[in-house]
Amino acid sequence: MNTVAKFALLVVCWMFVGATCALAQANPTRPAQHPVEPANLPSVAQVVALDECDPLTFNAALGPDFCKNVTIGAFTTLSDLFAKAAAGTPDPGWDFEPDTLKIKEGTTVSVVDQGGEPHTFTEVAEFGGGFIPGLNAPGEDTVPECAGGFSKVAVAKTRILQGSQVQITGLSKGTHRFECCIHPWMRVKVEVK
Repeated sequence: MNTVAKFALLVVCWMFVGATCALAQANPTRPAQHPVEPANLPSVAQVVALDECDPLTFNAALGPDFCKNVTIGAFTTLSDLFAKAAAGTPDPGWDFEPDTLKIKEGTTVSVVDQGGEPHTFTEVAEFGGGFIPGLNAPGEDTVPECAGGFSKVAVAKTRILQGSQVQITGLSKGTHRFECCIHPWMRVKVEVK
C-alpha cells in the first residue's frame, strides 16, 4: 500500500472516531439511534424552601432533630422567630425562592426543602395566616386551607421535610397561590400561561 493510500485510510479512520465521539458527547445516556428531542422533555420549574432555624433552641423546644440546619452561622432562635412575626416583620430567612413563577401549562413545579425544618407547600385561594397563630401577622386569620394543621389530611399531604421534595403537576392556566401553613409569610405565586 502506498503512502497516499495509507494517509487517506488514516484520515478516514480519524473522521470516523471523531464523529463517534461527537455523537456520544451529544447524548451520552441514550443510544444514538434513539435521539431525544428537547421539545419532548417535560418542563420543570424549581422552588426552594429555605430557613435559618437554630438547632439548639428549636430542638430543645420541639424535640431532637426537629431542626437539622447546616447553615454556618446566621441562625434565628425560636423565640426570635416568634417575636419577629408578632412585630409584623417576619424573618426573611424563611422564604420560598423564587417568590413568583411564570410557567407554561404542563410544567411540573418541583419544591425542595433546603432549610433545616419542615414546611408545607399548600395551595390557597388567598394568602393569609397559617395554623400556628403566634407566627401569623398581627390580625391575620388562618386561611381555610391551613385550618386544622397536620390533623387535616389535605395539609399533611403538602408537608415537605428537610432534604425532601414534592412535585406539583397538572396546574391549570391562571394564577395559583402557595404558602407554608407553618410560616405563612413563605409565599409563591405561580402564573400558568
